[in-house]
Amino acid sequence: MHSPGSEVDLVRGLLFTEGIYQHLDVHPELNVLECNVDGYPLKMDVQIPEESVLKAFSGTRNMASVSSCGICGKTELDDVSSISCLQEDGVLDASFVEGMFEKMRNQQSAFDQSGGTHAAAAFNLKGEMLVVKEDIGRHNAVDKVIGNLINEGKLDQTKFLAVSGRISYEIVSKALVAGIPFLGSVSAPSTLAVETANKAGITLLAFCRNDKLTVYTHPERMMQLEK
Repeated sequence: MHSPGSEVDLVRGLLFTEGIYQHLDVHPELNVLECNVDGYPLKMDVQIPEESVLKAFSGTRNMASVSSCGICGKTELDDVSSISCLQEDGVLDASFVEGMFEKMRNQQSAFDQSGGTHAAAAFNLKGEMLVVKEDIGRHNAVDKVIGNLINEGKLDQTKFLAVSGRISYEIVSKALVAGIPFLGSVSAPSTLAVETANKAGITLLAFCRNDKLTVYTHPERMMQLEK
């Protein structure tokens, strides 16, 4: 279940962040099988060469994209102690953070109409927004963003992922798979999200609102504001 729109990006991002198909240069074949009366896809067929499906997924689990939160679609929780660590030399100017969230908020048209959707947006270290997506599900919005970045060839430019809701373990995991070293939210992180971000080498920011923020992990990558 997801909000209509950006289905190709959603599928591409879901395949990538869930470790099913992670080639960046060769795109899988996506075919729309059925649409609703408004033209939004209801069914899509994905053709991936068997040898390209990652062994960690092949034959081990089924998965669905759903709008709920938590460890969605996974049969078991990954061992946090075995998580790889991102290596990032870039530094984020803390003064850019409020502006990035303002840019995301200004593009949340679905939220303005419903009050019930989430958003995710990708930025470079200059605070320039690369893409923003909305969805009823927080991690669906993240998958749409990551899928769009892959489809547009901009994933390597992305350094900051902003989300509008609580940061769960799963969102941190998706940022790690995408190689995004900075992750921020207007809301709170879960304890497991903080632990995972710390192990993964991700700088985790939360409560990014009203010109304030809290840095939970790897504060050495944050440029201090001048007083």
